[in-house]
Order: sequence, then structure tokens, then C-alpha cells
Amino acid sequence: MTAYLARIGAGPPGRPGRPGAAGLARLQEAHLDAVPFENLGIHLGEPVVLEPAALLEKIVTRRRGGFCYELNGAFAALLRALGYRVDLLAARVFDGLRPGPPFDHLALRVEADGAAWLADVGFGRFTRRPLLLDERGPQHDPAGVAVVVPVADDAGTRLDVHLDGEPQYRLDLRPCLLTDFVPTCWWQTTSPDSHFTRATTCSRPTPDGGRVTLTGTRATGGTRLLRTAPDGTRTEELLGAEAALAAYRTHFGIVLERLPTAP
Repeated sequence: MTAYLARIGAGPPGRPGRPGAAGLARLQEAHLDAVPFENLGIHLGEPVVLEPAALLEKIVTRRRGGFCYELNGAFAALLRALGYRVDLLAARVFDGLRPGPPFDHLALRVEADGAAWLADVGFGRFTRRPLLLDERGPQHDPAGVAVVVPVADDAGTRLDVHLDGEPQYRLDLRPCLLTDFVPTCWWQTTSPDSHFTRATTCSRPTPDGGRVTLTGTRATGGTRLLRTAPDGTRTEELLGAEAALAAYRTHFGIVLERLPTAP
């Protein structure tokens, strides 16, 4: 896993050391900063293969990003190699006040320092640091205030995760296998009803607490560079093809021979 640690800027001399909550938090923040949330492969005709070796080859060797199944699937492999106990958990992403379909999202339960933590490097804008799964009060994070709430009509197997008062996803605490996510991943990458097939996106946090994002479709006239400041204000710039390819290199370290194009 030396190459993976180097990929996220956590290799020697900054190696996190023995498994623990502080090391987990450093790894999550480093991962978020280095590896973008992106769906470019869908629009470049690349297959999404949910196998650890394929995920590591994409993220570490080819220095690409991915979306939840890929990012958290690879992160789980890294954490296990470092000695953490990790379970894959399925989640249903909220659309307003309604949770989406099962296996809509993949998140991680990680044991460290005698506690269970929710680790997530694959949700785009979310908490910077892991959350305590058994804590019911506010959990303050650089990205906002999170609250983990048990589902009222449940037998204790589901939790709703909120950030700044808004529900993010409903988490199922029953452990899963990576292969359990394959059918929904296939739907996400192929269905015209999936938001991943409707537009390209590539996004990561910036050092000042904001975000930088490249997104676009042919229908909206190309690729847009979005810069979001820590206070939520946003600027937008429409890029031509050469400028967009340069922006992928500059902001995300992604070298492409051609632009991914969404409908």
C-alpha cells in the first residue's frame, strides 16, 4: 500500500502509523484532498469494475478518481491493509425528504480505538473527518455539523446521517460485499435516468475550504469550471476543449487525450 499512501500524500515521512482514530481521520482528509469525485469513465466508455485490483489500478496507478463504489471500495482495501477492521455498508441517498433506492451509495464502518466510525471519501461534499456511529449529539466537522439519527420505526439496523440540518443518506448497518453493489452500479453507469449518465463531473475540496468542479453536457454547451468559496459563493467559467483538458490536469492531475462528453 506504499504507492496508495504516496498517491494521497500520506506516505513516508507522513505515514500514519498504527491503526487508530487519529490516523483514520488523517487518511480520510488526505484522500479527499488528493483523489477527486468523478464520473468521467462513464463518458469515456471505460468499464467500472468493482474488484479491488481494478479499483487500485485506476486510482493509484492511473491517478484517476471515481464515484462512491470505486472510492470507498479502494479506501476499504487501503484501510484493511493498514490493519483496520472495515465493513462495507449500503446507503440510500436522500432526494429531498425521501431516501433513494437500496445500494444507492457505499460507505464504510471502521473500528478504531474501541469505537465504530463512519468513513466516507465517496460522497462529494460531505464531512472531512469520520463520524462516530454511536454518537447521537452534534458532531462538529470542518465541513459543518453532522448528526447521526436512528430511524424511528426500525429495529436498530438503520441510521440517518444529516449535515447542517439536511438529511444526506440512510445507512444500513448490515455488512455487505463489494459484489452486492454491482447491480446498482451498473444501473448508475448505464441508465438514462441516472444523474451520473446525464452530466460529467469532477470535483474535490480546495485548501481554503471551498471546492473546484468541472462539469458539463453537450446540451449546456461544453465544460464549466465552478469555483465554490468557503462561504458558498460560486463563480462559473465556460471552457473550450483545450482549456478544459488543461483544467483537468491543473486542478485534478488527470491527463486525458479527449474530453468526456455527456448527452
